Amino acid sequence: MNIALIAHDKKKELIVDLCIAYKAILQQHNLYATGTTGSFISEGAGLPVYCFSPGPLGGAQQVAARVSLNEMDLVIFLRDPVTAREYEPDINSLLRLCDMNNIPFATNIATAEMLIKSLERGDLSWRELI
Repeated sequence: MNIALIAHDKKKELIVDLCIAYKAILQQHNLYATGTTGSFISEGAGLPVYCFSPGPLGGAQQVAARVSLNEMDLVIFLRDPVTAREYEPDINSLLRLCDMNNIPFATNIATAEMLIKSLERGDLSWRELI
């Protein structure tokens, strides 16, 4: 499965911790990330990650383009809900595209863990049939 990983600056350490904790599961899938997040994951968790541009420089839009083509199976975007972002419309577009294409989208650690555990159990294998 193709998994997109994105994290705001205040959540980058958390996404690395998530990837370390679930490395055995995640390494069985194709991982994609926005630039800085991907670098953190690659260095911190030792996982291979295809990196798009950094989020503010179009990375979220690149992920959204893959989502619109139904090329992503799961999106984990650990957001900082307190800090306003100038690229908030890109984030909302990504969420809308995930809804339109029926792609699971996690915005917090609890939901991200549930989705990763469901990958391990094979609960998301229906996505491969679409």
